[in-house]
Amino acid sequence: MIYLLLLIIAIAILLLFAEKFLAVEEDAIVEKINDLLPQTQCGQCDYPGCKPYAKAIANGEVDINKCQPGGERVIKELAELLGKEAKAPAKEQKSPQVVVIDEDKCIGCTKCIQVCPPDCIIGAVKKMHTVVEKDCTGCELCIEVCPVDCIDIVKLKQQFKYSKVKVNID
Repeated sequence: MIYLLLLIIAIAILLLFAEKFLAVEEDAIVEKINDLLPQTQCGQCDYPGCKPYAKAIANGEVDINKCQPGGERVIKELAELLGKEAKAPAKEQKSPQVVVIDEDKCIGCTKCIQVCPPDCIIGAVKKMHTVVEKDCTGCELCIEVCPVDCIDIVKLKQQFKYSKVKVNID
């Protein structure tokens, strides 16, 4: 009887340690996936940021094709990492775009700054704001919080997020 009890305790201890080792391996793959994502934290994948999306991919809860800013490059890299087949983006790829602020209308409320995932809006309370276009992902989160409707989307001729190409606005 005592041997059975010792055996059960030993198995429980082994399971606890095995769980820790498996969690470390899972964390490593989450980090590798997260490293491939663009870190825009835009939520366009329906997750509140890149890390939650990476965890969902690692857990097999979601496809690898939902990152709008990462586009086909990220899909291809995730497919290679995970040994999966690259597939088309889940949503139709948007044309490269950025937001611009009509600085004459801006009242300096800072609401856009607070929701900007890549932190590319610059300004101060009761002072006009502006967008650092090279860092903007065009996620549009700032548009709906603007109380004076001074933020617009501008389509770009070419994408510059992953290159050193100058910004060209149509």
